[in-house]
Amino acid sequence: MDSSIEEAGPRAGGADETEPVVPAGPRASGAALPAQAGPVPSMGGAAGGPEPDAAAGGPVASGAVEADAGTGAGEAHAAISEAAPVPAAARAATGEAESGAVEEASGVGGDGAPVAGRVAVAPSSLSPSRAGDFMQCPLLYRFRVIDRLPEKPSEAATRGTLVHAVLERLFDAPAGERTVPRAKALIPGQWDRLRESRPEVSELFADDPEGERLARWLAEAERLVERWFSLEDPTRLEPAERELFVEAELESGLRLRGIIDRVDVAPTGEVRIVDYKTGKAPRAEYADGALFQMKFYALVVWRLKRVVPRRLQLVYLGSGDVLTYDPDLADLERVERKLHALWEAISQATRTGVWRPRPTKLCGWCDHQAHCPEFGGTPPPYPLPVVESGPGVG
Repeated sequence: MDSSIEEAGPRAGGADETEPVVPAGPRASGAALPAQAGPVPSMGGAAGGPEPDAAAGGPVASGAVEADAGTGAGEAHAAISEAAPVPAAARAATGEAESGAVEEASGVGGDGAPVAGRVAVAPSSLSPSRAGDFMQCPLLYRFRVIDRLPEKPSEAATRGTLVHAVLERLFDAPAGERTVPRAKALIPGQWDRLRESRPEVSELFADDPEGERLARWLAEAERLVERWFSLEDPTRLEPAERELFVEAELESGLRLRGIIDRVDVAPTGEVRIVDYKTGKAPRAEYADGALFQMKFYALVVWRLKRVVPRRLQLVYLGSGDVLTYDPDLADLERVERKLHALWEAISQATRTGVWRPRPTKLCGWCDHQAHCPEFGGTPPPYPLPVVESGPGVG
């Protein structure tokens, strides 16, 4: 890539996306990130403050949400944009499912009844998606991580997976061949591969015998891919990593894990973490929330390689905006403290079995209303041992 990490290119207005999406599954997990004893050198600009390039009109699901296990463990606060429920199958493709949540497979069936021979165990790691789930609604976290209740795929989430796969695969081509026509030509093949690896996504268009809705869906994927070329120039980029799985254990024993869409490393060693979003950029007041995931990844990179990424960059294909942030070590230390508080709340809810629902406008997207007390439902029997409340326990 260039000798400097520069701003993304021109921004263009664009289409709306009604649901958040998740990235494509992992493919590479190399070790191209430089190891360093401290923060990377400054590249100029105002470190520590977001730049005002996120447009108004953020995703429907954006907003400040509060984490609270409801067990007296205290509260962890964070603003999370694009926090609406996302299908479990799509999340599984990211590799971000919490390890150890259920041995061998789900502990419950589609009707919420326990499955014989399957033993649920307490969660042992945290990803940005799961952190967002708990802060949005502790009961949603339980349904996804502890109970592993099934969820249906959505068109928006699946389109996001498809677009991510296309942008990843485009970098397989030589720089001069990374063109809009080539990127669009990748879409049919990547759609076929997605259906092969996740047959359930074919159900999205089961009631579309003429293929008209599928054609419109694929055309929207093409528009999102094409818009990316107005924001970044792939002929000038040589990513160090794509779909990079990262995992680090903090001194407390908490394991953090996730998948980074793209890592760029300048010849001088500066690191940029890039994430693609197929929805719209959040409104200015929610910009900090949109960066939560990126700061999470930056913390993991710091703990793994002792490198503070020079830049965090969110590329919003739905609206044609780019949000950047230049973190410093103090930022990452604050994120680490927040994650420890959040994990303590999760751990206490795990021990006590108290997972309170948090009703919001996002409930309309949730697949678990049949099991949610807020909608007259009953959660599955709690599959983990419960520690009764008492002195020292909320």
